[in-house]
Amino acid sequence: AMQNLSLAGLVDRKRKGGTHVLTDPVSRATFEIPITRREVEQRGAKYNYQLISRELENTPIAIMARFGIQQPVRMLHVVALHLAENRPYILEDRWIDTRSTPEILNVDLTRESANEWLVRHKPYSRIEIRFSAMSADGAVARHLATPPGSALFVIERTTWIGQAPITAVQAVAAPGYQLAASN
Repeated sequence: AMQNLSLAGLVDRKRKGGTHVLTDPVSRATFEIPITRREVEQRGAKYNYQLISRELENTPIAIMARFGIQQPVRMLHVVALHLAENRPYILEDRWIDTRSTPEILNVDLTRESANEWLVRHKPYSRIEIRFSAMSADGAVARHLATPPGSALFVIERTTWIGQAPITAVQAVAAPGYQLAASN
């Protein structure tokens, strides 16, 4: 029971220091990485998926910074489009570290999205999530079938197993996307 109170952020437990009720309890949120296919189907829509590209490439500086690595590394770079009712839903630009996740190289990403495969097969110990907005430009506007300059919702997730990077993804949602959370 005390461990549960500690995990809930209501008490502070210190070894040989006792347990104290926190005057300012921590508010915590848990975040489950959604499987985009399930998300679309739960909204009552027909799901489809298109693999746009799948290449082994050296990590750009922005991805190195997200992973906290100092030198470029060859990783699997996957760009894919998730559709709802045959309309663009989420454009996914993902980097997967094949040193921590070598199995991904054997996955047929034309049939199964990296999102779904990773959620089902690759546990993580740490996650960082950022929410932001961007204006649609060039390729993003084309893939999401939206006019250039449209406001788009962006979710960036980075996961690790221990200190080893797993994946960094930028998921850009088509206009009208809504993110809902509840407990």
